[in-house]
Amino acid sequence: MNSVTLKLQAEPLILSALQEDITSEDVSTAAVVGEEARGHVHLIAKQDGVICGLDVFARTFELLDSEASCEFAVAEGDDVTSGQELGVVRARVRALLSGERVALNYLQRMSGIATMARRVSRLFEGTKTRLVDTRKTTPNMRVFEKEAVRVGGASNHRYNLSDGVMLKDNHIDAAGGIAPAIEAARSYASFVRKVEVEVETLDQVREAVSAGADIIMLDNMDLPTMREAMGVIDGAAEVEVSGNVDEAKAATLVDLGVDIVSSGALTHSAPILDLSLKHLTVDEPGAAACGR
Repeated sequence: MNSVTLKLQAEPLILSALQEDITSEDVSTAAVVGEEARGHVHLIAKQDGVICGLDVFARTFELLDSEASCEFAVAEGDDVTSGQELGVVRARVRALLSGERVALNYLQRMSGIATMARRVSRLFEGTKTRLVDTRKTTPNMRVFEKEAVRVGGASNHRYNLSDGVMLKDNHIDAAGGIAPAIEAARSYASFVRKVEVEVETLDQVREAVSAGADIIMLDNMDLPTMREAMGVIDGAAEVEVSGNVDEAKAATLVDLGVDIVSSGALTHSAPILDLSLKHLTVDEPGAAACGR
């Protein structure tokens, strides 16, 4: 994640996550650890996968302790193996304990998505087809989840509703058909924006081609129908395939020859990568915690 995105978009969300987890204080930690005690803890992989979110992980501890530091033995996007030590976090012990769950939640979630994205995107290596994500992201997690897709080797579809014109079934119904929807979009949207239209039948494919859509999304079609649709489009527009694209379905689309395959499963169904912070060591005890 670039530094601007981390600072302006991710950091407020990380802070909000910490505030959710610590409404007033971390009672358990405050009871047993003095404020000035400093220490370190080891980050360990418990599964094979792709590591992603190291900067978010580090920033979580820095928000609790400005002197916190992370020494990583791996880089963003590296393959990691179960049992591998990935780094060491050094900070006030209270920050280590209070930030542990939030930091790991981000790192595990992002690493799980990156792992799935890499596995599925490799199916399309050597073809012209790009694997992309969708807007089916966890609320307030989009910046993290889309970054993880990119680190895993897939690409990002539009980030949000302001990014591009995508006319789905309900837009088409509201406009009274594909042709009037495309005409209205051309009139309203900036000339730099492509117009994408979702179709579900071959008749709609023909209407979208006739109306001059830039991208035609074949939604929930079977393979024979998609192949026929490709012949109808015949290079007149870019072609995207969507609709319940999990890893198994993606494998059936490799030889179809479309430009884009979009998969919501990359973000909504990726399991976490199991990671852990272990072997916390107190290096500087500081003053004892105050009793009550």
